Amino acid sequence: MLPATSKLCAAISYRHLRNMTGLRRQAAVAISQELSRLACRSPGPSSWIHQVRRRSSLLSSRLEEKPFSEMEMSYIKQGEEALQKSLRILEDQDGWKTETVAGNGDKVLSKVLPDVGKVFRLEVVVDQPLDSVYGELVDNMEQMGDWNPNVKEVKILEKIGKDTVITHEKAAATPGNIVGPRDFVSVRCSKRRGSTCVLAGMSTTYGAMPEQEGFIRAENGPTCMVLRPLPGSPSQTRLTWLLSIDLKGWLPKTIINQVLSQTQVDFAKHLRQRLAR
Repeated sequence: MLPATSKLCAAISYRHLRNMTGLRRQAAVAISQELSRLACRSPGPSSWIHQVRRRSSLLSSRLEEKPFSEMEMSYIKQGEEALQKSLRILEDQDGWKTETVAGNGDKVLSKVLPDVGKVFRLEVVVDQPLDSVYGELVDNMEQMGDWNPNVKEVKILEKIGKDTVITHEKAAATPGNIVGPRDFVSVRCSKRRGSTCVLAGMSTTYGAMPEQEGFIRAENGPTCMVLRPLPGSPSQTRLTWLLSIDLKGWLPKTIINQVLSQTQVDFAKHLRQRLAR
C-alpha cells in the first residue's frame, strides 16, 4: 500500500514541483524522499522516539496552509533539525553517567558527544496531566520568568506557522554572579504526536535581535523536552529534558557542569510549584 501511495504522491506533485523554487522545492523533494524511504523500510518494533522521528520533520509540517518565505522556511528547517538531533541523542542509551539523584527520584545524567560536547538529561515524573504541563511550557512560555528563578525573561520574537517560534531568553544571574548575564536567541518547534509531546530548539540568528549590551550571547542546542503520560497513570507526566549549552566566555568546566545540572534540578522543583498553584 505504501509504495503505491508514494508513487501516486510523486506523480501528483510533479507538475507543482517544477514551479517551486528555493527552500520550498527542497522541502517538497525531502517529502518525496522520506515517503520512498518509508516505503522500503521493513517493519520492526517501534518506540515513542521512532514514532515521533518518523512522523516529524518537514513531512509533518506539510508546508502548512500558507506559503512561507525562504527565511521562514529556513527557521522551520532549523527547528526540525533540532528535534531530529535531540531525539537521536536520547535514543542512544549507552554512555550516560549519573550526575545527581534527588531524594524524590529526580535524576540528572550526562554524556560527552564528539560533535556537541557535554549534554545533560533530566528524568522526572510530575504529578500533573500532560496537557497541564504542555500548556505551561508552550502556551505560557513567556511567563516562565515569573516562576523559574533561573530565567529572567522569555520573549517570543516571531511565530511561524503553528509549530515554530523565534525566542529571546535572558538567564538570571547565578548566586554570587559566578556566571555573568547570558542571553539566547533560539528557534523552537513543538510537536504533538498521539500521547507524546516534544519541544525542541537550538540557537539561531535573528536580525532584529543583535547581541545586547551587558549580556554574553550564549548558544544552546540541540535541546528538547519530551512529555509522555506515565504508563498506567494518565494524571502524571514523565518529563525528559535534554540540555546542551555553550555558555561562552571563560568558565571552568567544573563550574559549568555544576551550574547546568543544578539548573535542571531546580527547574523540576519550580515547575511542580507552578503547576500546583
